[in-house]
Amino acid sequence: MSTTSTDPIADMLTRIRNAGMVRQAVVTLPHSSIKQSIAELLVKNGYLGAVRVETEGIRKNLVLTVMNSETNSSIAEIKRLSTPGRRLYVGAKEMPIVKQGRGIVIVSTSKGLMTGKEAKAQGMGGELLCSVY
Repeated sequence: MSTTSTDPIADMLTRIRNAGMVRQAVVTLPHSSIKQSIAELLVKNGYLGAVRVETEGIRKNLVLTVMNSETNSSIAEIKRLSTPGRRLYVGAKEMPIVKQGRGIVIVSTSKGLMTGKEAKAQGMGGELLCSVY
């Protein structure tokens, strides 16, 4: 299996989605700083249990705890919005609301990654990365 992908964020989201479907508690994937930032936002908003970085020689891996043994995954739907072939940019006023405010959208802004609600509060727009519900 190759560890390179044309869209590593979509690969990460697919691994999380698949782990939730088969009730797998932990997901391991190649590390990158943007994937780590997305995972930390998901932990902060209660969609993932934990995130940690493990080093194997010269390689780094991201280890995500999708669910613990007592609960199911709290992610019902996770979707990639902006792709390498079709980027989606929005201003602060056009920031989408996911499932009437019960979900989040992750936005890449000039001040880093943040949720759509945080970006709207700061009056910032950016590239829509993914939506989670």
